[in-house]
Amino acid sequence: MALASELIPNLEPDGPFTPPDFLTGERANAELWLRMVFSALVDADFLDTERHFNPDQASAREPKRDVEKLWHRFQQRHQDLARQASGPISELRSEIYRACLATAEHRLGLFRLTVPTGGGKTLSSLGFALRHASLHGLERVVVAVPFTAITQQTAAVYREFLEDRFDLESATVLEHHSMMESSDGEEYDAREVWSRLASENWDAPVVVTTAVQLFHSLFSNRTSATRKLHRLANSVIVLDEAQSLPPRLLEPILDVLRQLTENYGASVVLSTATQPAFESIESFRDMKATEMVPDYPRHFQALRRVRYEWMINPALSWHEAADIMGESPQALAVVNTKKDALALLEALDEPDALHLSTLLCGCHRQEVIQEVRGRLGRGETCRVVSTQVVEAGVDLDFPLVLRAIGPLDSIIQAAGRCNRSGRLDSGRVVIFQPESGASSPFGSYRLATDMTKGMLNAGALDLDDPETVSEFFRRLYQFVDSDAEGIQGSRSRFDYPEVAARFRMIDDDAVVAVVTGYGTAAERSRIAGAIDGLRNGTAVNRSVMRGLQPWTVQIYRNQAASMIRSGLLAEVIPGLYEWRGDYDPITSIGGITTLEPDRLIV
Repeated sequence: MALASELIPNLEPDGPFTPPDFLTGERANAELWLRMVFSALVDADFLDTERHFNPDQASAREPKRDVEKLWHRFQQRHQDLARQASGPISELRSEIYRACLATAEHRLGLFRLTVPTGGGKTLSSLGFALRHASLHGLERVVVAVPFTAITQQTAAVYREFLEDRFDLESATVLEHHSMMESSDGEEYDAREVWSRLASENWDAPVVVTTAVQLFHSLFSNRTSATRKLHRLANSVIVLDEAQSLPPRLLEPILDVLRQLTENYGASVVLSTATQPAFESIESFRDMKATEMVPDYPRHFQALRRVRYEWMINPALSWHEAADIMGESPQALAVVNTKKDALALLEALDEPDALHLSTLLCGCHRQEVIQEVRGRLGRGETCRVVSTQVVEAGVDLDFPLVLRAIGPLDSIIQAAGRCNRSGRLDSGRVVIFQPESGASSPFGSYRLATDMTKGMLNAGALDLDDPETVSEFFRRLYQFVDSDAEGIQGSRSRFDYPEVAARFRMIDDDAVVAVVTGYGTAAERSRIAGAIDGLRNGTAVNRSVMRGLQPWTVQIYRNQAASMIRSGLLAEVIPGLYEWRGDYDPITSIGGITTLEPDRLIV
């Protein structure tokens, strides 16, 4: 001890530890504080070890820019963009943006950003976050979105404003989700190395991730996940499409968000066009949020872009829905389950029609989205049948959108894919009751769908009025158990393994199957080689597993058992299988019902 004290003069504390005042309150406060301490210690241990044994790698992980410099760069580029734009929509977006910058001067806390589709929410929220962080000395901006597709889309927009593609030193936007492939470290690329290292502990000025990654870190008991947790302190956290948070987990989620704003120097932004009424949940009635754009109801009226047609009674057959799609050369239909998507696709009976759902592996979904954008941009025929994976924030623009009856917020989000750019006087959104379709296998989703039907039966619904959305969520939260997994009780007992086991934003009663029949010849060869390496034990490591993620689908365990017996699935390592069946370029593993996440994708 004497030698250690000599080498480290401040090793021993000057006096007894004085805990923060907030630890004397709810036990959940102490539970999160211990997580924060653990996170900081684990990260410090990793970094010190790295600095000693691998100083070159330690220097490669340093962020290239601070938040204040990023704010000034963003501001200049945004001004350049604004000078090129004109018209009433551009003026409205500028008004929203200026309101966000004005609100950035407020003290730290909880904020709401309620902006209609097409109102420039992505850039306005980033402008607020960077200015707010710059004014208050915060260290980073963390943006969490519900879908991987939006993560990639958002990160690309941010890089355009914050980075120079030809300057490796300008790498500042960390994109972290399961679709990001990890290199094996053999090839040196400054951006790739920095991204790989920064993803370990989120030591980056701007982090774009999924809500699953964010909250998994907040409730996990694994060192690799909790290592990044302390980076949320002194940060701006933007929850894009906040309505996508699963109702059954809202109490623990909202509790940690409140603690971050009250005890850890963070600000949280709830950003969406369909703002949930979290304050109607009993435990959070005193949860005050600052409206970043106070005049938002007027903006919804100014940006009315679609007309809604309700075809609930009588119900439509899939062939009737397909006939409506055929009335426009460009049409999107959003249904509630993958089984319904395949049924409508079959009824549509068009060889060039496209399909989007989690039946497709991740890289396949991304390529389909790019194909859709290409066809729409070129004015070509483009009819797409999809599940909810395109609803929230995916930048697509159709003149006609069909939506199977579902939760009110989902209907409005689907409508956001119609006449998105405002080129038409009015887009057309058809909400229909499928004659033979399922609403959803999920309790909260089914309840929200029934709530929508009840509100519709009570009278006409104005879906362009934010108060309609607020009333929907107020009613919904009266009947939803916001701590259905009993996580708050486990937190009060400091039972970290139990909390981690109970907190699941995605139902994990499934096995992961790697698809080897999709991609280029080189990609297929690489995937096959990785599988062989895992199977024979020569390549069991995290980077190999992450590299396989874009080529995976999830399959219910009870279905996987019969597929194993029939030879469709072969075990690679425990929990990971190889798909050996056909992989259709449209329906992928179509006909097989796989896991449909509760409106979230890792």
